[in-house]
Amino acid sequence: MCNPRFALHAPPMKSLALPLTDAELVAACRRQNAAAQEQLYSRFASKMLALCLRYVRHKFEAEDVLARGFVKVFRSLHQFEGKGSLEGWVRRIMVHEALNCLRRRESLTICIDDCPTSYLATSLPTADVELQAADLLQLVQELPAGYRVVFNLCALEGYTHPEVAALLGISEGTSKSQLSKARAVLQRRVMALHYSYSSSSTTYAHVA
Repeated sequence: MCNPRFALHAPPMKSLALPLTDAELVAACRRQNAAAQEQLYSRFASKMLALCLRYVRHKFEAEDVLARGFVKVFRSLHQFEGKGSLEGWVRRIMVHEALNCLRRRESLTICIDDCPTSYLATSLPTADVELQAADLLQLVQELPAGYRVVFNLCALEGYTHPEVAALLGISEGTSKSQLSKARAVLQRRVMALHYSYSSSSTTYAHVA
């Protein structure tokens, strides 16, 4: 059954053939088909929870954002025009809901001088650093809210600086600065974690 937190009290209906296209799924959901609502939720829930976890610090907060986001998804399906992918449309709703959550709980204003310029970097180390996904998620979650939001929007969601500036009510220059400094903080912490792993491995090898 569809998660009861997101169900819209639709009457029981026949099961749907799998898989449905985006257009077919949206059409069925607009008819208040409970099976279609369940299928839409199941198709995107895990991806959207991962997205929410990149914006908020705690799983219970991410689950709350997810719940509120899916309520908006189901209530706004009449606005989906099919010009892009359904997943992309759902993602945008989740991003906006995550930002609303952050605005209620954290400040999105960051002092642009709180990270020394000596730490500035244009890219994160990748080739010679192997980290678990959970480690990288934690590093992103530990960023100050402003850095975290701009990094997620620009580096991971593909928003442009003008789009981020309009979305957050900041200047393009502030968006660029926060992205650069977010990358710098992440690079420094990634390398520190990498050295920690290397030291642990060396110590273990000596003990063995």
